[in-house]
Amino acid sequence: METSTKTAHDFLSFVNASPTPFHAVESAKKRLIASGFKEIKERYDWTSTCKPGGKYWLTRNGSTILAFAIGMKWKPGNPIAMIGAHTDSPTLRIKPVSKSQSEGYMQIGVETYGGGLWHSWFDRDLSVAGRAIVKTDDGKFVQKLVKIDRPILRIPNLAIHLDRQDPFTFNKETQLLPIAGMVAEELKRQGIEVESKDEARDVEDSQTRFMPLKKLTERHHLYLVSLIASHAGVKPEEVVDFEMILYDTQKACIGGLHDELMFGQRFDNLGMSFCSTMGLIKSVESPSALQDESSIRLISLFDDEEVGSMTAQGAFSNLLPAIVRRLSVLPSANNDESEMFSTAYEQTVATSFLISADMAHAVNPNFAGKYEARHRPEINKGTVIKINAQARYATNAPGLALIQEVARRRNVPLQLFVVSNDSPCGSTIGPMLAAAMGTRTLDLGNPQLAMHSIRETAGTHDVEHAINLFESFFEHFSELEAKIMVD
Repeated sequence: METSTKTAHDFLSFVNASPTPFHAVESAKKRLIASGFKEIKERYDWTSTCKPGGKYWLTRNGSTILAFAIGMKWKPGNPIAMIGAHTDSPTLRIKPVSKSQSEGYMQIGVETYGGGLWHSWFDRDLSVAGRAIVKTDDGKFVQKLVKIDRPILRIPNLAIHLDRQDPFTFNKETQLLPIAGMVAEELKRQGIEVESKDEARDVEDSQTRFMPLKKLTERHHLYLVSLIASHAGVKPEEVVDFEMILYDTQKACIGGLHDELMFGQRFDNLGMSFCSTMGLIKSVESPSALQDESSIRLISLFDDEEVGSMTAQGAFSNLLPAIVRRLSVLPSANNDESEMFSTAYEQTVATSFLISADMAHAVNPNFAGKYEARHRPEINKGTVIKINAQARYATNAPGLALIQEVARRRNVPLQLFVVSNDSPCGSTIGPMLAAAMGTRTLDLGNPQLAMHSIRETAGTHDVEHAINLFESFFEHFSELEAKIMVD
């Protein structure tokens, strides 16, 4: 098996284990821990913890993760080489009150998250994943990850004989409602279980205890709550609340006549989350990797990019600026008393560089006319640099000079993408972070088809391209940064 195919299989295992941002963070965390990274927390002082030569990670909200490695020659005010990506993808999220039924069917109320191609969610084998907040015996509230591994939901299409509309349109509030089973079957099940002591005690508790909100089993179908509790390893009454989304149970896989393609879900943006994580890990694999390093190597995988990033765990938050500020004043290995700390943050952001890594659009052969004629990225032809005159992307000429040299040193092919003037353009976390921090930034990502569909397509070989590019970026940034003579 080719190295690139092995790498693609590794990526697909990451995707299949990560149906939600919470699971994506858990997947990245496991890889970082296995590579010697240690956990730290925002709430604690880092002065005596973070040392040159150390490797660390932290999370916020359980859905955003940040990791960094400190060079042995680090000094306050030195640069930080950064890659930012995001852990979320367009999906359907279970509403706070989801219990619904119609025409003999049990249904679950959902709301759209992000800008999905929602027609692609019809007739798929769907299930539920997310996190449950559980109250422990000692009165603490803890997070438990949940992933129900079998199809339990489906959004059925209407038969063509009953509606021949072209194009296909539907109401997202009333016609994008999953069915979860038949009311008659649930009534039969409850008829058996209603005699159980647990349920009798549950009823008694609800009559004697004040409940600020309706019980979970009143807001959601009883069996859904039971399933979530079971997969969290607790009793239903121990679940205080939950955040659950829908996901496609069909696993991501290798495809194409020559195994050159990947078919799956959430490639945008687990693709760049995986590649940036592995790029950082590979850049510090050697015991001497940080010996002559004067910078910090950092990745930040944010949540909520698909809905604007304006949350505590999003890229628009204070997370990255706050972390960079704390890192900028870390003392050197020698702890030299002559080191200046008063302007360390300003010096660090002025000399640092951020790669905003988000998947890019590959040319679709059936809709080639939608693409600018001279900027049509192809799958497996390398990572795509994204440029936009309206600053929807943050790329500029100095960044292009840097990334080309980084790519040249690892023989990584690159491509260019610009939207057609008669086409709208998406955006990324790049411009908002560049504006917030004043740090030089470049936007790029691997090419893919059907972005925001429940089943996307990408290239097997591009996974390795991006990992090699990011590894090279971390390894050579300190040297190259000093050669970019633009202020």
